[in-house]
Amino acid sequence: MIMPVILSGGSGTRLWPLSRALYPKQLLPLFGDKTMLQDTVLRVETIDGVGPVTCVCNDEHRFLVAEQLRQIGADEEAIILEPVGRNTAPAAAVAALMLADKHPGSLMLVMPADHVILDRQAFAEAIESGRQAAEDGNLVTFGIVPNEPETGYGYIRSVAGSEKAARPVAEFVEKPSRERAESYLASGDYFWNSGMFLFRPEVYLAELEVNAPEMLAACRAAVEKARIDLDFLRLDLEAFKACPSDSIDYAVMEKTTKAMVVPMDAGWNDVGAWSSLWEVQERDPQGNVMRGDVLAHDVQNSYLHSTSRLVAAVGLENHIVVETCDAVLVASKDRVQEVKAIVEQLHLEAREEPLIHRRVYRPWGSYETVDEGERFKVKRITVKPGASLSLQLHHKRAEHWIVVKGTAVVTVDDRQVELVENESIYIPVEARHRLENRGKEPLELIEVQSGRYLGEDDIERFEDNYGRL
Repeated sequence: MIMPVILSGGSGTRLWPLSRALYPKQLLPLFGDKTMLQDTVLRVETIDGVGPVTCVCNDEHRFLVAEQLRQIGADEEAIILEPVGRNTAPAAAVAALMLADKHPGSLMLVMPADHVILDRQAFAEAIESGRQAAEDGNLVTFGIVPNEPETGYGYIRSVAGSEKAARPVAEFVEKPSRERAESYLASGDYFWNSGMFLFRPEVYLAELEVNAPEMLAACRAAVEKARIDLDFLRLDLEAFKACPSDSIDYAVMEKTTKAMVVPMDAGWNDVGAWSSLWEVQERDPQGNVMRGDVLAHDVQNSYLHSTSRLVAAVGLENHIVVETCDAVLVASKDRVQEVKAIVEQLHLEAREEPLIHRRVYRPWGSYETVDEGERFKVKRITVKPGASLSLQLHHKRAEHWIVVKGTAVVTVDDRQVELVENESIYIPVEARHRLENRGKEPLELIEVQSGRYLGEDDIERFEDNYGRL
């Protein structure tokens, strides 16, 4: 059986302002109706003999990941929470430790959650081509058949003259110059490094024991001391924090004698920048990709994306324009890799734009900041059917709730009331309170906050259904 392991720990800063630290690109529907994480899960359904999914993700993304898997009815093996980021080799190691124990003899298919693959059948065929080599104890990676001399990817060189489905790896090559990339393309022995792998968990762990024993020891301790938290496996913080940070390539693949590569030609793209997203989407006769409420006049070969209002563009060529309710990005298409510099500047200024969107998702639903000023903030809150916020209080702010749609059950200190549309209630400073939706439809309300401090950290929880005390 093949056990899919999806690595979903990245932040995707080059796709800002859509991708944010607390809502990264793999959790966004950048290509179609499904998010990139959901597409990755659905893609493996084309593979014969595939088991339930294991997802390794950032602790802060746990409820979003769980909700997105629930939405598509994914069969889950586990959602493993990383308390800190340590790159792909440790993420794969903790999954391998779990799978080796629970599913001995299985194969482990490691995939990033943020790649586009257009041809699912070709993807499944490539995985099948690598199955026997992986069962024989090799570490199989998948090399993307290049269609241009790309300088932004690392390459894998296979042993020359090999025509087998799985070929021995001769070397891994860093991002090349243009001239060198052209020679790679002409040779036919070089492939783009996809970051996807297929191997037996026990084999990967044995190679870590030889090539990165300190990493394996830290991962083993993090798993042994892990605890179950609702639907999640929470790795031990101190043990995992002590783990060296490294990629699967550097920690194992470049050192092992068991590396094999299977060529894959399946419409792959790692969507590492806005220009990549433009490349993989259908374009109009002028070469434009336009999403949302967009008008264009004399615009060519550009990507125009609106999320909350009209975006109008005139006379642009080879540009990226992306609008969200709190930020607008305008960039030349050949310089979109430099978006990362803007994100770094925002971090230095301690601004919220690289971290969160106006709409923030919580396990019980979401809230969106509509307006704010000195001593006040207005939010639109949506609570899912059957969900409830924690029993909590605020030391520095009062709140006024107005129900717009649905029925709210509100606890304020020792009393409980039921509110329907157009009814409201006042929550004084330091009053214990809770909001519940016991109905079958989403509950929508407007929250008006007032006080001397309105930060999200002014909260003291007493009871919570989601383990956030």
